[in-house]
Amino acid sequence: MTRKKYISLIIILGTLTALGPFSIDMYLPGFPAIATDLGSTVAEVSLSLSSFFIGISAGQLLYGPLMDRFGRKKPLYIGLVGYLLASVACASANTIEALIILRFIQAVCSCAAAVASVAMVRDLFPVEDNAKVFSLLMLVVGVSPMIAPTVGGYVTAGFGWEAVFLILAGMAAGILAAVYFGLPESSKPDPTYSLKPKPILSKFLLVIKEPQFYTYALSGAVSFAGLLAYVSGSPLLFMEIFAVNEKQYGWIFAFLSIGLIGASQVNSLLLRRYRSEQIIVTALVCQLFIGAVLLLGTIIGWLGLFATIGCIFLFLCCLGFTFPNASALSLAPFTKNAGSASALMGASQMGIGALATVILSLFSNHSAVPMAGVMAASALVSLLILLLGQKIIQARGLQYEPENAAAGSFH
Repeated sequence: MTRKKYISLIIILGTLTALGPFSIDMYLPGFPAIATDLGSTVAEVSLSLSSFFIGISAGQLLYGPLMDRFGRKKPLYIGLVGYLLASVACASANTIEALIILRFIQAVCSCAAAVASVAMVRDLFPVEDNAKVFSLLMLVVGVSPMIAPTVGGYVTAGFGWEAVFLILAGMAAGILAAVYFGLPESSKPDPTYSLKPKPILSKFLLVIKEPQFYTYALSGAVSFAGLLAYVSGSPLLFMEIFAVNEKQYGWIFAFLSIGLIGASQVNSLLLRRYRSEQIIVTALVCQLFIGAVLLLGTIIGWLGLFATIGCIFLFLCCLGFTFPNASALSLAPFTKNAGSASALMGASQMGIGALATVILSLFSNHSAVPMAGVMAASALVSLLILLLGQKIIQARGLQYEPENAAAGSFH
């Protein structure tokens, strides 16, 4: 493979990877404007984010088998075209109910890009290059939450929230052209691959029965719900309670993302001296303490804008240590069924995260207390699951070490 082709493939796969994060974060600054235009509330608009997370959860389980059966590009074409049409429809939505449904469809379609990018790295690059390519793609995922809301804030302020969805549709069109002209079909269709529910479910059941998987996948997913509660609650917190504008909100969101990304990189250094199990326990204890401070300070009214930003920054730093290690430990037991385990882990993260955002919306009272409460509760429940699960693993003597935990990063 020539260097030019190598770079071209990485750029195209990077754009596929970025589609999901941009879809989540770019429209966040528009929440108040959407609520006003659709005769709704910010809490109800946040349900469109919940439906997106549910769609991602379902889509990850859908596209893996489809791409093994029909090859990579056909399901990817269908997903990208569906995403483009759903994005245009979102821009035209005239009720909050329509937007919620369309965001679900948009999310299911977006999963084609995420699943294809992971599968095609394994197909197109030598095994020894996979870790390096995945690191580059994860860098795209990490940078996207810094760029997307900032761009979204300026677009919303200048052209309205509808323009954000039209830009996302334009991104899908550009990616579709790049995939058609620049990305080869990397896996031949396999007519023998069964799409019947029974063999697919049997693989999932084998994964779920593994104590190390359900301990760390569930603990990591519940902890991750704290992040999604923050993402869902941040428009209300910053733009309504603290009255920052769309542009300022984008910059605050970008700053807070640095904590998450930076900690995940420090985690790689710590893994040279400490085991993943040690790091995740310490991180969750700190996450619980910070979540409790945020909740108590919010209830009493001690925290102003900058103190709130500081607490959330530290909370996200803890997640930067929790999530990569939970992911690595979840997948460590599997040499076979790693794809099924990865899909289940991703689905559980988004499914539980969606539940957290729905709870946040249901208990919304135009204060930051529900958001802080869900964040603190996620840390507490995650820690309890971890401690109980570790006792089960130790009793059965089934601990597996990740082969390359230092490479653990955000998906």
